[in-house]
Amino acid sequence: MYCSKCGGAMADGATFCPDCGQAFSVAAVVPRPPAMSPPLAVSIPGGVAALPAYSLPSTVPRVEYAGFWLRLVALVIDNVIIGLSFFLVVIPLIFLTGLRTFFDNFHPGEDLNEVGIFMLIVFFFLAATGALVLTWLYHALMECSEWQATLGKKALGLVVTDMSGQRVSFGRATGRHFGKIVTNMVPAFIGYILAGFTQKKQALHDMLAGCLVLRRNN
Repeated sequence: MYCSKCGGAMADGATFCPDCGQAFSVAAVVPRPPAMSPPLAVSIPGGVAALPAYSLPSTVPRVEYAGFWLRLVALVIDNVIIGLSFFLVVIPLIFLTGLRTFFDNFHPGEDLNEVGIFMLIVFFFLAATGALVLTWLYHALMECSEWQATLGKKALGLVVTDMSGQRVSFGRATGRHFGKIVTNMVPAFIGYILAGFTQKKQALHDMLAGCLVLRRNN
């Protein structure tokens, strides 16, 4: 399968060319160089001889990659949603497990006994684990869903795809999420800033997972 615009090779079922970005409502299967399909006769009133008509691949506007600032706004929206969801879960747990009584009796200037120290360690460990799992499932499940986007991305018309513009699997979405660990290790947020300068607007974790973030034009 080849692109009808630049002749580049395309994966089966691809919705746009990974080389030039030309998008197709239905992927065109054409030889290299591009050739038109067999002519269809079109009759003309008045006895004039029929003229051949050629059917061309149906195309849609060029793919638009999501830039750095759009993605940053989507990230802020997602972090607010995750933060609120986390506290809606943690606060009831504090009351249900009796931790509220412990925190009421906790005074920073006093020495904690072994039980108090253990309870604090367990609490912070469970909170950190819960936050990690919640963030992972939120991003991975929503980006591999029919929406192909988190709530923040959905609000801005963004979708996450593979390099052929197809819906990503849960495994790929998970890889993209945990790839942010590597992105976070790069100083000065350069791993994220790459989304504003690379050809396909990919951050470092997008490159690692083989993903794109596109702006959907409805």
